[in-house]
Amino acid sequence: MSPEPAIVVSDVSKTFRIYRDKNRSLKATVLTGHRARYEEFWALKDVSLEIPQGKTFGLLGDNGSGKSTLLKCIARILVPNKGQITHRGRLAAMLEVGSGFHPELSGRENVYLNGAILGMSKAEIDRKFDSIVDFSGVEAFIDQPVKNYSSGMYVRLGFSVSIHVEPDILLVDEVLSVGDMAFQEKCAEKFVELRRSGRTVVVVSHAIEQMRTFCDEAVWLEKGQIAGLGKAADVITRYADQAHFVQQDNQPADEPAETVDEVSDTNDDRGRHGSREVTITKVELLNAQGEDVREVRTGDAVRLRMRYRCTKPVESPVFGFTFEHDSGFLVWGHNNEYPEQLMPTLVPGEGSIDMVIPALLLRPGVFRLGAGISSDRAVHVIDHLPRALTFAVTTGTPVETVGVVVMNSRFDNPVVGPL
Repeated sequence: MSPEPAIVVSDVSKTFRIYRDKNRSLKATVLTGHRARYEEFWALKDVSLEIPQGKTFGLLGDNGSGKSTLLKCIARILVPNKGQITHRGRLAAMLEVGSGFHPELSGRENVYLNGAILGMSKAEIDRKFDSIVDFSGVEAFIDQPVKNYSSGMYVRLGFSVSIHVEPDILLVDEVLSVGDMAFQEKCAEKFVELRRSGRTVVVVSHAIEQMRTFCDEAVWLEKGQIAGLGKAADVITRYADQAHFVQQDNQPADEPAETVDEVSDTNDDRGRHGSREVTITKVELLNAQGEDVREVRTGDAVRLRMRYRCTKPVESPVFGFTFEHDSGFLVWGHNNEYPEQLMPTLVPGEGSIDMVIPALLLRPGVFRLGAGISSDRAVHVIDHLPRALTFAVTTGTPVETVGVVVMNSRFDNPVVGPL
């Protein structure tokens, strides 16, 4: 028997009043002779879903779609106008990192204050204090007032307190990208630890590729209603498709609309998105002979080539490629941002860039090659094709038993007889 759902949302609706001429005083009400006029805005409308125990569940949608409202209803910060929400186990919400901090208090005092707000006892905070401070990396300043902290230190300490609550259900709103790269890696490891320990995580984020890897299941909200629900990889692809087509429909009349014809018919344009100052015109998988192929062997040397057309100068562009398994699992990804390999400014015109892989260490299977161009340290997406083309890997060298990758592994120092 499958376990009971961690969270059940049943026919939930939530409205807000949008005032058109909101009166600010009794005098204004008397003089105008009427109360403030308002309209009802449906942030959520008849939303029903179940979130399984031990899974990471994503909430997707554009700004104003209702995802943060739903998260706040689950956290019982907001009360639905209709319907009900039930959950099993201890619940904690990370909706605004460091929101319980007092600027005049020291970091140490704020750890205890914020921890108490998030539901931890003093004994629990005492036990976890050293781990919280170590995770945040602000131990040298822990007894200084947080008003003197840099924004990064402030956020890291707040996140560290929140992540150490360790509830049965953790609600997270747009805090997956706090701090520098090293701290983000620590956060990712902590979330993996929570998943392995059977915790349920519900997360809201606009970083859809991060959510594709991080989430097991997802719901896509549009204007307060469910537009998609199911496996995260499938829902995210449908959401990205919709965002791409909306961007095309809203393109200014004086700019030519870019269509799927700009990518060769061997490429898959589904899920494409970005601001498109630079457009990827073709993605190729080249073998050792320089041929564009769709079948390679384990251990083969391959070259990934991205061709593009630039219409506006782009400083410090970031080029990246990904491999996704046919099941939807992101196997590998790399760009020139880390380790840093600066690229020259792109100027209007056409160009291409290659990534060389000396030996393709994938076991036989079907994979999808993704390609992307971004800027501003990979924050601003210019053009992204998450599934540019599909290719097959057949048996080559080395040969290993199961899994997705090969490790060039071998047995060593066999022992014959009793130990």
